[in-house]
Amino acid sequence: MEVVLTADFWIGLLKIIGVNVVLSGDNAVVIALAAKSLPPHHQRQAVIWGSAAAVVLLVLLTAVAAELLDVPWLQIAGGLLLLWIGSQLLAVDEDGEEGTSQKHLSLMAAIRTILVADLVMSMDNVIAVAAAAKGSMVLLVLGLAISIPIVIFGATLMVRLMDRYPVLVYAGAALVGWVGGETIIEDHVLESLVHHSAVWHYTAAFAGALLVLAAGRVMAARSARAA
Repeated sequence: MEVVLTADFWIGLLKIIGVNVVLSGDNAVVIALAAKSLPPHHQRQAVIWGSAAAVVLLVLLTAVAAELLDVPWLQIAGGLLLLWIGSQLLAVDEDGEEGTSQKHLSLMAAIRTILVADLVMSMDNVIAVAAAAKGSMVLLVLGLAISIPIVIFGATLMVRLMDRYPVLVYAGAALVGWVGGETIIEDHVLESLVHHSAVWHYTAAFAGALLVLAAGRVMAARSARAA
């Protein structure tokens, strides 16, 4: 109890909340994209469960994140998975917008998509969060628990904005592709090729964003023709 009363504890808590809010922006976008693909009565459930899952994953990954990032090919696989998820979410959304098929993700499918995307996108985030916690599991869990409603609010706001401004759906899908490209190029297998070059980093990220947008359009067009 004495630890809770120290200034270091409260400073660490504020750091964790701040870091999680700043770094969870891409997670909120994925949650919003998946929730937008649901019927309206299931959107709030997906946002709540998806946001809670994102924070729980941060806690579980904290102990092993540094080791996972050193596993060859893991980030390449994760990045490719993000490219696929971004393309799928964009394709499903375009199906619904164009009315070509009443294609919706089920609630469980949306939550599963959010979980997988959060798992990949949170690996880098947890290193910063763990550094702020300085080994205190109480501080880590408390800080992330307080962050849950903030992430939920962000994802809920994104869903509403995407409904009002459809162009944000494309921006969100492009962001998922951007993170996917970054994740791939940061794998240790490619270190000898890229030498941590900023040019390679941004080229891969930009290519990932373009690939998701193009693949999403192609998938939606094929679905429309099939319908």
